Amino acid sequence: MTPPPPRILGPLTRTDFVRYQGASGDMNPVHHDEGFAKSAGFPAPLAVGMLTAGALNAWATDWLGPENLRRTRIRWKRPVFPGDTLTLVGEISRRYEEKGETRVDLELSGRTQEDHIAVLGWMTFVCP
Repeated sequence: MTPPPPRILGPLTRTDFVRYQGASGDMNPVHHDEGFAKSAGFPAPLAVGMLTAGALNAWATDWLGPENLRRTRIRWKRPVFPGDTLTLVGEISRRYEEKGETRVDLELSGRTQEDHIAVLGWMTFVCP
């Protein structure tokens, strides 16, 4: 079982951020208001963290199926700003038996165009 090719997300726009805000209900102005974001110490509005986490999880569930997901963890490493592009990749780090199922653990990451890690993820799936 090999991972699918990397998924490219972006370049992300402020519109992407606002659309995600509307869907999630997180209307914090740091994600869409330039002045507010700058007064909070950011160079521009930043993506809602769950946008990048959701993209990483969607990439993995497209690969192994949402019905096979058993566990997920996310760690945010750095903000994502308008104009950033994320490359989502993953690999199988472990294959094992648990509760009568063959499972795989994945290590995932989303990296910016400058190769900075923006988000890390760890997921466990039942092998389809």
